[in-house]
Amino acid sequence: MAEKTDRRIRRTKALLSRGLIQLMEKKDIRDISVKELAELADINRGTFYLHYNDIYDLLAQVEDEMFVEFNEILDRTMKEGSAGHSPRDVLREVFCFLERNWDLARVMTGPHGDFSFVNRLKSVVEKRIYIALAPKYRDCDYRYVEAFAISGCVGVIEAWLNQPEPAAPEEMAAICGKLLQEGVGLA
Repeated sequence: MAEKTDRRIRRTKALLSRGLIQLMEKKDIRDISVKELAELADINRGTFYLHYNDIYDLLAQVEDEMFVEFNEILDRTMKEGSAGHSPRDVLREVFCFLERNWDLARVMTGPHGDFSFVNRLKSVVEKRIYIALAPKYRDCDYRYVEAFAISGCVGVIEAWLNQPEPAAPEEMAAICGKLLQEGVGLA
């Protein structure tokens, strides 16, 4: 019986997550009501409140689940001294992850998305790239190098997520990797 309950709970949460994504494509989170979401997901409002306090709680839990997986990918691919993981390998894993979570990532970085999501994404990346970048830029103010790299990567991700026919994750990893290694060539 516990397995059935767990399966029903997972199904309900998945319906609510998908419904939230659908609604966030059209409107800001502050304009989404529990009633509207429950109707879209075809569940009772009371069922919603069994799992979440409000719409913001649902959004936070969905984001947290996504960031758990994102951090696991970075832990696995960015371990100090790990063989076979070049920056492009890490980028490919990140773009594959985003592709698997396409709808959520696109909505969160879109016009009705959660600005704190993008800041959280930047913060996670910032903590991870310090080890790789800081030693290479001792002759200049590292804060600016870091800001440029992070904002550039997040900008590429946002542009990619908004393409009607996006490039494959491998192609995006190559583009982003080349930009990080060689720059844009304006100087």
